[in-house]
Amino acid sequence: MTNKRRPKTLAMPIRASPYAHQRAAFDMALNLFGVSGDMRSSGMALLADMGTGKSLTAIAITGALYQAGRIHRTLIVAPLSILGVWQEEFDKFAGFPFVLNVLSGTAAKKTETLRAMTGSTLQAAVVNYESAWRLEREIIAWKPDLIIADEGHKIKTHNTRASKAMHRIGGKAAYRLLLTGTPITNKALGLFSQYKFLNPAIFGGNFYAFRNRYFDMMGYGLYTPVLKKHMEPELQERMHSVAFVARKADCLDLPETTDTIRYVDLEPKAARVYRDLVRESIASLDKGEVTVTNVLTRLLRLSQLTGGFLTDDADGMPQQVSSTKLDALEDILDSTLEEGRKLVVVARFVPEINAICKLLDKHSAAYSLIKGGVADRSGQVSRFQNDPNCMVFVGQIATAGMGITLTAASLMVFFSLDYSMSNFQQARARIHRVGQRESCQYIYLAVRGTVDERVLQALRDKTDLAKALIDDYRKGANPFQ
Repeated sequence: MTNKRRPKTLAMPIRASPYAHQRAAFDMALNLFGVSGDMRSSGMALLADMGTGKSLTAIAITGALYQAGRIHRTLIVAPLSILGVWQEEFDKFAGFPFVLNVLSGTAAKKTETLRAMTGSTLQAAVVNYESAWRLEREIIAWKPDLIIADEGHKIKTHNTRASKAMHRIGGKAAYRLLLTGTPITNKALGLFSQYKFLNPAIFGGNFYAFRNRYFDMMGYGLYTPVLKKHMEPELQERMHSVAFVARKADCLDLPETTDTIRYVDLEPKAARVYRDLVRESIASLDKGEVTVTNVLTRLLRLSQLTGGFLTDDADGMPQQVSSTKLDALEDILDSTLEEGRKLVVVARFVPEINAICKLLDKHSAAYSLIKGGVADRSGQVSRFQNDPNCMVFVGQIATAGMGITLTAASLMVFFSLDYSMSNFQQARARIHRVGQRESCQYIYLAVRGTVDERVLQALRDKTDLAKALIDDYRKGANPFQ
């Protein structure tokens, strides 16, 4: 099935003006699901690059199914770091009544929340993949009508507990949506598990039958699957029969740049350390003169903590106190590598840079690096720009923000920020400059309820951060919260 635009049959129940590709995906879903014709499939894939608005399209499809009386309960399964994004997206875009709960806390607490979701308006529960398989029995008892598998490549391995649970849960639901980046041919073996969840009729229910039909096993020990060239057209045709594909480079209606804040939460222990540091900072300001230097010195230590590290006063060595931003970055990395897209990650502090590089090594992801002490800057940039195997560029904001071109990527993640407006704007410009052929997306990782939000807001509003913090303090407000 092609991505030809279909006639507008129903209005998209969203509080936004959709792009043409989102409208086309919505129409295709209603056609497949039988809302605007005979039902042709109970599952559909949105194979869309990051930044093309998959979640908004999924919300519109959910609303249309609800308004048509087809569904009342929706389960959204997503990586842990983006559960809160669904709450924000529903609040911002849903043009229909709904109750949404992100399942959190103990298993008993999650079960209690789920069982209480019985109202007549759309009930939407959001849970991570690990919790989904642990709560499989309770979820099936809740009887969701629609299952949305966000970042569906998380279930690409057919025999993991999470994948098996999603196959069983999906089999009980009337409708299923799978959201992931555009599959790339050399990873096509992962299609089986995703489509077994989506619609088992497409590729069947037996992994080995699928593998033997479409792949030759090559290499030492015959462990490497290689797609049979003569079978590729059939595989692509079947895959696209229930899928809408949106490549970022083809979505000409997208804006030049988009900004997304990915909020994360500190672990309980790290949150306690953060609160203690805030109290110490306020007490220090109360005792001394309130100056720009004093305020920024206190802010610096708090910013280090939200990035995951604090320097030990005894030996001066950085100690990791949180992994919440690294976990969020890992989810983004997983998605971009799956899509075959290059990525730029920038951060302020050296311990953060080192932790990011360690994460990339864990994923066997080749990367270029510019931080203090790296002499061959041009060589690092050239490798990222020209080597198709070098997928990630890691840069320290203060040293990699000027004089380089990184247009091989159209996605930049700000792991952390310094307080310089110049550094911020220069860093953003590395991917958005002459030679860039795609719209650019910026993702900011921010710890909720911390100085991260204050710093980002000041940079985006182009305000004097130190002055704003001092003004807050003098008005009796907490400048660090």
